[in-house]
Amino acid sequence: MKFSVNSVWENKDHYDVAVIGAGHAGCEAALACARLGLRTIVFTVSVDSIALMPCNPNIGGTSKGHLVREVDALGGEMGKVIDRTFIQSKMLNKSKGPAVHSLRAQADKALYSRTMRQVLENQENLEIKQAEVVNILTEDVDGRKKVTGVQTYSGAIFRCQAVVLCTGTYLKARCIYGDVSTNTGPNGLQAANYLTECLKELGIRMYRFKTGTPARIDKNTVDFSRMEEQKGDERIVPFSFTTDPDSIQKDQVSCWLTYTNEKTHEIIRKNLDRSPLFSGMIEGTGPRYCPSIEDKVVKFEDKNRHQVFIEPEGLETNEMYIGGMSSSLPEDVQYEMYRSVPGLEHARIVRNAYAIEYDCIDARQLRPTLEFRAIDGLFSGGQFNGSSGYEEAAAQGLLAGINAARKLQGKEGIILDRSEAYIGVLVDDLVTKESHEPYRMMTSRAEYRLLLRQDNADQRLTRKGYEIGLIDKARYDRLLKKEELIRKETERLKRTYVGTTEEVQNLLEEHGSTPLTSGSNLAELIRRPELSYEILTPLDSDRPEFPDDLREEVQEQVNINIKYEGYISRQKKQVEQFKKMENKKIPEDIDYDKVKSLRIEAVQKLKEYQPVSLGQASRISGVSPADISVLLVYMEQLKR
Repeated sequence: MKFSVNSVWENKDHYDVAVIGAGHAGCEAALACARLGLRTIVFTVSVDSIALMPCNPNIGGTSKGHLVREVDALGGEMGKVIDRTFIQSKMLNKSKGPAVHSLRAQADKALYSRTMRQVLENQENLEIKQAEVVNILTEDVDGRKKVTGVQTYSGAIFRCQAVVLCTGTYLKARCIYGDVSTNTGPNGLQAANYLTECLKELGIRMYRFKTGTPARIDKNTVDFSRMEEQKGDERIVPFSFTTDPDSIQKDQVSCWLTYTNEKTHEIIRKNLDRSPLFSGMIEGTGPRYCPSIEDKVVKFEDKNRHQVFIEPEGLETNEMYIGGMSSSLPEDVQYEMYRSVPGLEHARIVRNAYAIEYDCIDARQLRPTLEFRAIDGLFSGGQFNGSSGYEEAAAQGLLAGINAARKLQGKEGIILDRSEAYIGVLVDDLVTKESHEPYRMMTSRAEYRLLLRQDNADQRLTRKGYEIGLIDKARYDRLLKKEELIRKETERLKRTYVGTTEEVQNLLEEHGSTPLTSGSNLAELIRRPELSYEILTPLDSDRPEFPDDLREEVQEQVNINIKYEGYISRQKKQVEQFKKMENKKIPEDIDYDKVKSLRIEAVQKLKEYQPVSLGQASRISGVSPADISVLLVYMEQLKR
């Protein structure tokens, strides 16, 4: 029994939405609901774990930076908080095209958590409650289950009309290294041991996944002279479009790069039989794109070294994160392994590396709105949906929170498609494609990544955030002003010509560019790979002065839009074709058994997934192009 029958009581306070979990998904979900005017309560096993960063001390990174920018553009909080709490910032992939530029910041973990907690504590309509939820209460309405509330371990019942599940890695969590196994959540925090049983009773299919984290070591025992220093960018770019870049320029801490070696690999190989990963002690499936050091040594035996990043966990701690060396090997092996790495010969371990197993769901049970198809008012977001990463969690939490609020407001749910946002790619992949491992976002997953750049997230999504109600009018008006300035400046550059003057030729020569044989407009010159909007400043006497708060953003957008105009135009045409399929909505009451010529497998899959559009149906494994054609004809017949 989860609680004493005698302790059951009903809380008389009124709530609209209950959010279970206060990690990165739970924080965004709770804030979204509260900001949209709904009385919201967020449950956490510990208030000290709000917005906890139990693994790496980073926000952003390749493709993940895109997600943070999108969360911000829609009215979320992650970007704002990391801008206030980072200790180093770097734009990754700057040597490549803008589609893969990704911002990453080292966070002060403790400060990040405290800052986000303060945001939640000061948010109107939002209540924080430290308690373990053990039951989702439902009633049958017209043959469907409908959420009516939640029940905690103490027996208390909290009535509500919608629930957002954001349990992260806490459900039946188990931390493992060597033959040591403890039934705890990350960082030794209390696991949530009872909710899984309730979810299974509600008919929800569950998976058992695994992730892991490296050891934390004492900074005073690291020899940095044997490592390569990794500094932040000279000019810091903020995550949030609301952050003034000048306000966040500051001294940054360094990270450090070192490498494993053959000695490290030999230590690991001779102890593989003691690794729970290889002994069968761990049941869960781990992330393909974030393997443990044991996995790397086994799977990439031709490599004689692997990168190891030594990253500070904060300004007020000496703990350093050993990026690239997550492990579940026994404690004695960890000491031997880490100390074989240059610079770590005398390292003292503050926290052992460990693997963590946890329960999560098969996300194919969700609609693209992140509501369970079978349970009215039950939404889900974050690692609980089978994804990995703080950023993926925040993005899903925000969308789930928005849609929980809109459902109660009687509004249509928000669905972001693959051509609109990385969030759209993320959610579509989770709810449409079968995955038996934790999902990680990557730029290669986005078909239209030239349009879905991190730099234009506000232009893509802020209008939608304004319509939803999470973006205020001042911010929306700023966007409109920015778009107008970009449009006018782009047109002006196409009309502004320069000749073959000495000044022009000298500047071109200085930057290794071919001299002009006849006049050219400035836009044509910007398209040259070696030139840019900024470089051509001396030739552009009529260049307008932009407002201080928009100057950098406008100049960047003008440069990108002109330089990649041909590619952007081509991708927009592809999106038009994609949209045609996405806009063909499938009726909710469609009976696939009545659709003649559909293959049996297709009927089964369509019934299971209940796709909302022909576009989504076409991405379901087992549904062929021929099936889509049959379905299209059938839907046209229904209209007559």
